[in-house]
Amino acid sequence: MKPLHTFTVMPSLPEPLEPLLRLAYDLHWAWSHDAIELFRRLDYDLWVEKGHNPVMLLGSVSQERLHELATDTAFLAHLDRVVRDFDEYSGSKTTWFRRTHGEVATPLVAYFSAEFGLTECLSIFAGGLGVLAGDHVKSASDLGVPLVGVGLLYQQGYFRQALNETGWQQELYEENDFANLPIQEVLVDGSPLVVDVPMEDGVVSAKVWVVTVGRVPLYLLDTNLSVNPPDNRDITDQLYGGDDHNRLRQEIVLGIGGFRALAALGHTPAVYHMNEGHSAFLVLEWIRRLMQDEGLNFAEAREAAAGLVFTTHTPVAAGHDYFGPHLVERYLGPFAAAIGVGLPELLSLGRTDQHDTAEQFCATVLALRTSSHINGVSRLHGSVSREMWQRVWPGVPPAEVPITSITNGVHFESWVSHDLKELYERYLGPKWREEPADHLVWARALQIAPEELWRTHERRRERLVAYARRSLRRQLTLRGAPQSEVAMADVVLDPEALTIGFARRFATYKRAGLLLRDRERLVRILGNQERPVQVIFAGKAHPRDDAGKELIRQIITLTRDPAIRRRLVFIQDYDMAVARYLVQGADVWLNTPVRPQEASGTSGMKAAANGVLNMSTLDGWWDEAHEAGLGWAIGRGETYADPEYRDQFEADALYDLLERDLVPAFYDRGVDGLPRLWLSMVQASLAKLNAVYNAHRMVKEYTELFYLPVAARYRHMAEEGWKAARELAAWKQRIAATWGDVRLGEATVDHGVDTLRVGQPFDVEVKVHLGRLAPTDVAVELYLGKVGAGGEIRDGRTVPMGPVSGGDGDYVFGATNVSYHHSGTHGITVRAIPAHPDLMPHLIPGLITWA
Repeated sequence: MKPLHTFTVMPSLPEPLEPLLRLAYDLHWAWSHDAIELFRRLDYDLWVEKGHNPVMLLGSVSQERLHELATDTAFLAHLDRVVRDFDEYSGSKTTWFRRTHGEVATPLVAYFSAEFGLTECLSIFAGGLGVLAGDHVKSASDLGVPLVGVGLLYQQGYFRQALNETGWQQELYEENDFANLPIQEVLVDGSPLVVDVPMEDGVVSAKVWVVTVGRVPLYLLDTNLSVNPPDNRDITDQLYGGDDHNRLRQEIVLGIGGFRALAALGHTPAVYHMNEGHSAFLVLEWIRRLMQDEGLNFAEAREAAAGLVFTTHTPVAAGHDYFGPHLVERYLGPFAAAIGVGLPELLSLGRTDQHDTAEQFCATVLALRTSSHINGVSRLHGSVSREMWQRVWPGVPPAEVPITSITNGVHFESWVSHDLKELYERYLGPKWREEPADHLVWARALQIAPEELWRTHERRRERLVAYARRSLRRQLTLRGAPQSEVAMADVVLDPEALTIGFARRFATYKRAGLLLRDRERLVRILGNQERPVQVIFAGKAHPRDDAGKELIRQIITLTRDPAIRRRLVFIQDYDMAVARYLVQGADVWLNTPVRPQEASGTSGMKAAANGVLNMSTLDGWWDEAHEAGLGWAIGRGETYADPEYRDQFEADALYDLLERDLVPAFYDRGVDGLPRLWLSMVQASLAKLNAVYNAHRMVKEYTELFYLPVAARYRHMAEEGWKAARELAAWKQRIAATWGDVRLGEATVDHGVDTLRVGQPFDVEVKVHLGRLAPTDVAVELYLGKVGAGGEIRDGRTVPMGPVSGGDGDYVFGATNVSYHHSGTHGITVRAIPAHPDLMPHLIPGLITWA
């Protein structure tokens, strides 16, 4: 039945409690323990029932309770303290960015992501990518980086997980009730802001909402509007939902619609940061806007859109979005025509081989081809990405593909337990919150009294066990399990036993089943009466990933084994609340991905911030973080041709570590009852890892290495009526048209012998035919390094060569005093690449000539 009228009903608060609404609608509360405790005081059971959602809580608390609290002096004093802290945070003029880089009047950066994991009550994220985006925004707020976020507001968000009696995952989709979420409509002149997004059959209208995240506004687009036909209303129905058609339409709304929303709000950031390729179509809209407003042609506008940053998160080619040419033509053909570029040229921007008309269009490739700065999310992932996307830059050695890395980090105040925060305050001082990337601050962790550290962690483990029991009882009851099985939930796990946490998406490469590989050996480890070990699993499988669902089913089956059913628990419906209990209360964080398929991983960082030791294969962040004495590495960090051998080898290594290292270190106690070796490792982990693997360090790196240089480049391009952009576009067109003229002759070496000594200098010259190009148009480089068994130069380095003589298209370039730093079989060759002071990245795909 359709309503005649609709109303938004707001909570009715007594005047002394009205500040609660202001607190509820700013997600700063999500990383303020004092604010969270304030909302809990309203009604703890209701806080839990409403999914930790303060807006829904305020609308559900009885008026009697509210009037009671309005005269409760203790509660009002607590409220006053939280409001003072919030106002001081919001109005501070002494943020890191202002102190270091001055004040910026308008947003410098627009951060686009398909998902944002900010808090469990706002279901617009699926997993690690979204939580990373949420932590990025929170740290940008803390640091005062002038940034805005852009995403989509999903009607259903990601699914809730339920398990049937056999342990098979069921997906439940619940509608987000926007009126009861900490979000608000964006109003312009009193009316909701709606932007039009081009689509195959005209336009789709998207309403703009805002989530206030401390100092950062996050704008979310929603297509569920009555002005849209039903099919278009459903574009933002589910996160990653639907077929390729809907995924493409979502990405058009995010990229093009998100850009238009910022423009409608008067925001003109100098930098657009694309967190994964889902928002890459914003590039096309920026080009269109520059052509329309600045009178640039397509090539000039492409150079003028210089403020693009791209972060890739997926180390497997199949994990990126690919769309058939017919789909792109269907949805973007009219848009391509509107900006005066043919569809073939548009499609070529999203292909690794621009000349292969049968190749599918990839949004990631579009972002790679157009961004000034590109990065992976760990050192290893940067290397993997350079290998994976080398085809975009044919002829370029993988090590020189212009993809660098900024390793992920986590927002400590969102993830560190309240108990440990108090301990940090006493021993480390407030700088652990304000400057968490300061190594000197975390060095003080070595001074934390071991007995205090241990008692604090024991309390957190006890809370985890209590939470796991409650969760298990609830899920068994909902599943209709026998009463005897439900009753067992109250006695599973031991608050004093060595507790291993494993929680993440149940993708097969993450190998949740590695620990289960030798069932008899696992039963012996878990079932040891004197030194028990227990494991808590949590995680969701993708709705279409039956292999991942089968892993969950196997774990559920194993939890019913009488020999270990008190030692093995699976907590269903993994979300941020479950994650906090696990990373704060486990003793060991287990991670078993197949190297190198984990781009970074951040759950282990959250655990480390809470004094939990990591045990992981050498993949993602742990490949660069692991040191002896900080945690444990499973295996040797190798890749294997035989998956069966790999899994068996690493499973054996995992069991060996448990039996020989972890269990003895945890249970060997001194006369004071403390596991001294274990605690020394915890202190070393806190001291060495926390200063590096935090989101403040990560956002500072993005700001200083990417955002500020890219913003400066964009401003340079815009000077004097876009003079630099126009000149660079014209230069690129001339280079592309004449690069076929470039030829390199054989290099001549002055020493004339085949044997050199380490450090012995020599000179090299090469004849270069440039045709219509000038020596200033090219960089001629000597490329030298060790020669491998296949006769190829490996891990080469470059030495610049300068023009020595010549003219009229023929030149001699030379390099002097070249030498080798190591003995062995070495080789040299020569190459030429285009060179221009404004070229960024410094390599143009397809334009490289080797001797």
